[in-house]
This record gives sequence, structure tokens and C-alpha cells, in this order.
Amino acid sequence: MHELLIISFRTIFLYVFLLVILRIMGKREVGELGVIDVVVFIIMAEVAAMIVESTDKPIIDGILPIILLLIIQYLSSLISLKSKKFRDIVDGDPTLIIKNGQIQEQEMRKQRYNLDDLFQQLRENQVGSIHNVTFAYLEPSGNLSVFTKDGDLPIVGLILDGELQPEHLHLIGKTEDWLMKKLKSKNITDITEIFYCSYEQGEIKIQMKEN
Repeated sequence: MHELLIISFRTIFLYVFLLVILRIMGKREVGELGVIDVVVFIIMAEVAAMIVESTDKPIIDGILPIILLLIIQYLSSLISLKSKKFRDIVDGDPTLIIKNGQIQEQEMRKQRYNLDDLFQQLRENQVGSIHNVTFAYLEPSGNLSVFTKDGDLPIVGLILDGELQPEHLHLIGKTEDWLMKKLKSKNITDITEIFYCSYEQGEIKIQMKEN
């Protein structure tokens, strides 16, 4: 009976404690969790289970690792906020799966993504024909973002956090010289001062960094 009370107390305590920890980590949908988030949550679950089951061990033995995981996740979030390269390493970039009605077979093989998965996600996006798809991106979360001929084109980030994205320029058939001329016409010469520069509806949109 005494052991059951201890387990009950630890379970309730950990529920409240983990709820606070997850609120501190921020609001993100399950499908949008990054690799680090998933790893942190799995380890937290294992640590929490160990605390509940091992009634002979002090509860502080489990709280300290969870707090350490919170610090790791918080620091990684700060680094991700400031570094596009770090985000690419940890989460990866979206992968172009369909371009102008043509399935990119090599990209699908790289991502170990098969046709059944593709057709299922196209159906979930209410897309009835691949040939009506202008662009379809497999996101790092595993979701498929689909853009059709009768809808808006995707936003293409040409400069993100002050860093040029040459692969995105190649995607829209433009060069770095073309972009720099566009920027120069707007009296911008230092791309490191740009928060983001995107290509939308045939035009570039720019937002400068806040000082």
C-alpha cells in the first residue's frame, strides 16, 4: 500500500512537472517536431518511467536529467534561430518531389519515399492529378506541401537570416548576379543585413533585420 502511494505521488508530480517543462519548450505541433525535439521527448519519457517505477531512488535523480534535457533543447532552439546551417544539419531542407507535373525519382530514392506514400499524401491534399501539380515538397516533418497550377506558387527563400540560398535561385532559374542587381536597385548591397528575401508571384520581397 505504501509503495502504491509513492508511485501515485510520483506520477502526479511528474505529470505536473513535465507539463511545465513542455510549456517552457514552446508550442509546436507533433508533426512539426524537429529531430532534437523527438530525441529529447523520448529520453524524457524513459527517465519519467524510471522515476515512477524505481521507488527506492530519490526523485531528484530523475528531475536533474530532465532539466538538463530542457537546457539542451533550449540552447539548440536558440542556435537554430540564429543559424540556417544548424537548422539544415539538424532538421534538413524540404525536398522537391514533384516539379511541373514530373516526379523527381532520384530525390524520392534519397528520402526512401515511395509512390504509395506520395499518392496517399496527394489524396490527403485533395489532388486528383500529378500533372496538375506545379511543385510538391516533402517537408522535414514528413508532410507533403502541394502547389497546383490553379493555386498560388510556393514562397522561395532566396536569402534567409542574411545567407544566400543558391539552390533556391537555381530552382527558379535565376542567378546570383540577377539577385544582386535586384537588391542594388533597392539600394541594398550587404545581404547580411537582410532577414529574408523571398520570390513570390514573380517578384522579390525583402524584410531587413531589426537593429
